Formats: sequence, C-alpha cells, structure tokens
Amino acid sequence: MTIGSKIAAGTSAAGRRTAASIIRDALRAEIVSLTIAPGAPISEKEIAEAYSVSRTPVREALLKLADEGLVSIFPQSGTFAALIPFRTLPEALIIRRALEETCARLAAERGAGLADPLARIMDDMAGLAARGDRELFHRADDAFHAGIAALAGHPGIWRFTQQVKLQMDRFRRLTLPQQGRMERVLAEHGAVLAAIRRGDADAAARAIGEHLGKLSDDLAAVAELNQHYFDMGEGSERPRRSPQPNTRLETT
Repeated sequence: MTIGSKIAAGTSAAGRRTAASIIRDALRAEIVSLTIAPGAPISEKEIAEAYSVSRTPVREALLKLADEGLVSIFPQSGTFAALIPFRTLPEALIIRRALEETCARLAAERGAGLADPLARIMDDMAGLAARGDRELFHRADDAFHAGIAALAGHPGIWRFTQQVKLQMDRFRRLTLPQQGRMERVLAEHGAVLAAIRRGDADAAARAIGEHLGKLSDDLAAVAELNQHYFDMGEGSERPRRSPQPNTRLETT
C-alpha cells in the first residue's frame, strides 16, 4: 500500500479525518518519539510528495504542530522539529505529578482488587526491558499510567495528562538509554502496584510521586549530555546544528 493510499484508507476509516490531520498525527508521533530529532529540518515539499498530497494539508499540519510547540517555523530559515524547551519541563512535571498522585490515590481506594491488568502490563514491560526495546517499553509505560487513571475511574485525567506531557515525553526518551533505567522504572512501578493492591492510598500517591520525581532529578544532567536537542532559553532558539531528518538519537 502506498502512503497516498494509506491516507485514503485512513480518511475512509475515520470518517471525517482529513489528510492534514493524518499527516499531523504521523509527524507528531515521529517528533515525540525522536524519530525526527529535535532541530532536524522538515521539508514541506518532501512530505507532500511522500503523502501524495498538495502542500496545503502539509502546511496546515505543520501550523497545528507549531501551536503544540513541536515544530518551529522561521521565515527565511525553514521549518524544524522544535528543540525541547527546557524551562517548560519542571512545570509540566509538577502538573503531571499532581494529576497522577490523585489517580493513584483513587485507584487504591476503589480498585485494590482490580489491579491485575496493571500487573500484566508490568510483565510485558519486563520482557521489553530484557530485549532492550526502548520504544515499546515507553508505550507500555504509558499504558501502565493510563491503567491507573482507568482504575481510578477517571480515564479523562490521562487524556489531559497526555497533552501536558508532550515535551516531557521527548525528554523521557533521552533517559531510557541510561544503564539500568528500565529496570528502575519497573521497580518503581512495582511499588505503586503493591500499594494499590494493599488499598493504601497514601503509599500509592507517594510511590508514584517519587517515581515521577526521578525525572526531575535527571533534568539538568540529561540536558547537559544532549545540549544540541534543547532550547535553554525562552523557547525561540534556532537549532544550533542541523541533524539529518529522521535520524535516530545517539545513545549516551
């Protein structure tokens, strides 16, 4: 199936989904996963050719992503995957931590005997960690956190959290190559799960708060190791170098 036919199929399957929304979602996934590295140039012309569409839906998609802070458009200079705005990360983490501590507390209060789905996700994560599959591990990690919100009876909180954590997700992927990182995440998830199963709301909230707080501890060190991927100012820096588009990150 060609990319153009995929758009046609996606539009049919999704009813009113447009080419612009399909391109936006695909580019968002590549930028957030760092398949398109921070600072990489993005060619409107190449995307239009790849998706067999005019430049109009591509331009619309890029403008939406610029509104989300994932794309930087500089007149006369070009369009780039935005650098990760360092100064926004602590605030996003504070918001996420508050939301998820509430969900963990509620999950322990109402779902102590219903936590088997979380345990199954953790089993999957252990297998992915053993294989070193960082991308699927990240997705399973998200599923674990989404499962806590569902167990709490408020899945909408996770949908809101996803909006808050877009830039933090890009940062998190830079932490996964750290030796032992995935194993530490599993141990921290285990503490959350154990507290939920005991029905200990305070311990569940504390465990997930400590888990997310580890990201805050890593902020400065990870940014220092990957300086070319970060905007350390007010969110308006141009890329300091131009990595090739769609290149994978170097592990550290």
